Amino acid sequence: MTANPSTGTLFIVATPIGNLGDVSPRALETLAGVDLIACEDTRTSRTLLARHNIRTRTVALHQHNERAASAALIETLRAGKNVALVTDAGTPGLADPGALLVAAAHGAAVPVVPVPGPSAATAALSASGFAAGPWLFAGFLPATPTARKKALDALDAQRPIVFFEAPHRIRATIEALAARFDGDRELVIARELTKKFEEVVRVPLREAGVWLDADPHRERGEFVLVLGPGEPSETENTRAAGERVLDVLLEAVPALSAREAAKLAVRITGAPRNALYAHALARTGRARRPEPEE
Repeated sequence: MTANPSTGTLFIVATPIGNLGDVSPRALETLAGVDLIACEDTRTSRTLLARHNIRTRTVALHQHNERAASAALIETLRAGKNVALVTDAGTPGLADPGALLVAAAHGAAVPVVPVPGPSAATAALSASGFAAGPWLFAGFLPATPTARKKALDALDAQRPIVFFEAPHRIRATIEALAARFDGDRELVIARELTKKFEEVVRVPLREAGVWLDADPHRERGEFVLVLGPGEPSETENTRAAGERVLDVLLEAVPALSAREAAKLAVRITGAPRNALYAHALARTGRARRPEPEE
């Protein structure tokens, strides 16, 4: 949708993840120049604003009021006012409220402008030493063991995975990672990034619990975990082979339906049928529909 020049602009402003010196001049200029700042927690944001004598009015936009607050902010933007969105720390929209507001702004033809800066995920990844390439951001895992295991089982095991975690759940999360993935995979534990007691260590996953045990202070603070890439499992290799065969079938025999091509690829490779059927539908540009069981 084409932006409406008569509306205000929504600025997505990254703020420091700990060290207040990491804020950019452009971020400060934006926060001082907009008409309103939408904050995850106005009390937290005021620390940064007060340090730089920024007196822009603030409103709360958090997980409990996001829908109602977003609707009100869209009306403000439609009235020609400029709004900045900030989170408590880092880049908005990665593991914080704000996506509803940004999506609504796009839907209302309101210009959306990112003001990039600090991000705990990219900071930890940059300090991990893992080779550049595709990586996966998993954010915060579910709190309950069953839901946590289900979420981990669904993750791609081959690429680096970035997690956020709170201090009271760090041990349970590391134990869950050790139960799900190969203990030889390396884990970067980044604690209190950019803050006074910052630590960044890289250990084999099986030794991560030992590292925590060595000092009781290590379970304090906010964590970013970067799990290094692993070797593909036998199941993943089989699925990859099935997708390659499926791609060849669809290209060589255009008359084959997605369902027929998937069935042939399953017979040839033994890969999971549902996965190959979904892949075939994606290749042929069709929406997923229930496949009858045979």
